[in-house]
Formats: sequence, C-alpha cells, structure tokens
Amino acid sequence: MNEIVANDRLGAFCRHTHVEMKGASQGPLLGLTFAVKDIYDVAGHRTGFGSPDWLRTHGPAAQTAPVVQRLLDAGAHLVGKTHTDELTWSLTGENAHYGAPLNVSAPGRITGGSSSGSASAVAAGVVDFAVGSDTGGSVRLPASFCGILGMRPTYGRIPLDGVCPLAPSFDTCGWFAHDAGVFERVGRTLLCDDVPAPPPARLLIAQDAFEVAGETARSGPRSTRSQRWSGCPSL
Repeated sequence: MNEIVANDRLGAFCRHTHVEMKGASQGPLLGLTFAVKDIYDVAGHRTGFGSPDWLRTHGPAAQTAPVVQRLLDAGAHLVGKTHTDELTWSLTGENAHYGAPLNVSAPGRITGGSSSGSASAVAAGVVDFAVGSDTGGSVRLPASFCGILGMRPTYGRIPLDGVCPLAPSFDTCGWFAHDAGVFERVGRTLLCDDVPAPPPARLLIAQDAFEVAGETARSGPRSTRSQRWSGCPSL
C-alpha cells in the first residue's frame, strides 16, 4: 500500500479493495497520478461498489475496465480506488459502511456523491485527477460541492465495460481535475479525441444565479484550493 493510501486522512481511499498500478513509460498523461472510483474493474482485484455484501459475493475481476486501461496506457499512475455511496445510489457521498470523505474546500460540508472519494482526493490535491461516474449528477454535483472541474460526457461516448452499473441507459464515465490543462488531457485520452478545440465565440454569465448566491459563491474559489492539502502526503 502506497503512502497516499496508508496515510489517508480524507477517508477518500479504499483499503479493502486497494490496487496500485504503474502506467506506461510514455504517453500524454506521463507522470500524472490518478484514483478511480471503486466501481471500475482491475484484473485480479475485487471491485467493492461501496457495499460489503457486493464485495463478499463477487470475486476478482477477470479484465481491467477499458477506462482504466486507457489511462494506464497513456502513462498515468493509478494510486488507489476511492469510496462511493453504496451501489452508487445517492448524491450525498455518505456511506453507512465506510463513512463520508472530507471536503477540504468546504470543511464540515459533504462532498456530494456518488463519486465522493474521487472528488475529495482531487480537491485535496493528493492526485492529479480522478475517475468517477455520472448517472444523475454523481460527478457534476461533487465537482460543484468541492470546487473542482468535473463533467458528464455524452452518453455512450466512453465505454463502460467492466464497470458496476446503476442505470445502464443513463450511466456515463466522468472525471475530475483541479487544473484545466490536466482536465483536457484526461478528457482527450478517455474520449480518444485529438482534434484541436475551437476557441469560444462568447461567454455567458448567469448573473441572475449569482445575484441569489451567497457571498462565498460570488467571491470565487479560495486561492488555497490550488495548493496540496497539508494533511495528506505527496508521492
């Protein structure tokens, strides 16, 4: 077990289904670290799905999910699996069996879920990016609550073979990052997209939404969010 997981004080990482894998020696994600929600299979390891009963009744995976393999092949280093709501069936990030990861961007508040551990680890800066899943907001909500980047891509755009299902006609793979450049690089890898992005033609600002938001939301993210959380060790 690596230093990040062994000394995890966020409650973000799974110890019971821990897996660590080195990425390829070259690629667009070379040198980046990532974590993956504990619904993605890794060959030879069990997937927990946020449920002790699921873990007890399912053996090790025969194959690695294509999502994980793409990231490894691109040079990223998997440091561990992250907690999720049980069976991903919630939007709070609170798991009755494994607890709730810390939200370092809003202490005392929930991370949101169900991709709670992935969002927590990225918000704290202990990994460069993390993989989650989004069926009804399970990436978008924790990204918002934790003040990081996250998105739900078009349904079916990224393969979900080797991924525990919630609602197969809605499930998607999503990801989190702090840095916009890293966020784009991960997206291009997962989407197999190398077409240059066109520059934005205009910027729309939801002024009516900001008018009803609290001062904390209106004032923007704290500068400390871009720094590694002092409570967690680096690699």
